[in-house]
Amino acid sequence: MRIIKWLKSLITLIMALKEKGRGYTPKTQVKAGEALKKPTEVKGVNLLIIRDTFTENSTIGELFINGERFCDTLENPWLNNQRNISCIPEGRYKVRLRLPRESATRDYLHLLVQDVPNRDYILFHIGNTAKDTSGCILVGQGSEQDVVYNSQLAMDLVIKEILNLGGENINLIIKNK
Repeated sequence: MRIIKWLKSLITLIMALKEKGRGYTPKTQVKAGEALKKPTEVKGVNLLIIRDTFTENSTIGELFINGERFCDTLENPWLNNQRNISCIPEGRYKVRLRLPRESATRDYLHLLVQDVPNRDYILFHIGNTAKDTSGCILVGQGSEQDVVYNSQLAMDLVIKEILNLGGENINLIIKNK
């Protein structure tokens, strides 16, 4: 039953993108017109965030999926891992897909970062500024000081890529530059 609901969410997402006229080719499958590898050959999904811009209002970084730069990230500034106002510590974390029905505020498939010390419900979700996050990770297609852009498109593409790679065994490493 859970798989059926998950597939319905995926189909809804794909149909919405088609209606908006946005095509999508998974980066893991095509590079310079050549097929690289099939999704079934990949063992897990490796996410890497390299944080490189630190202000009093936010932390900006880059998200890599299985070694390829994918999009920008925005988090709260580092404030000693305080709930709702700080980014999470550098480190290694497990991540899982989180269905819309599991959330009171997110009506789309998103990611949940697990086992963050002294914190719960750290998500990857849509948003553009630090005001849109309470300690979570926002994704965007482009950034400048304290802002990421085209967050919904970035989130759609991140989720599609993760699903293309199997959607399981998702690992996250966060590093400061």
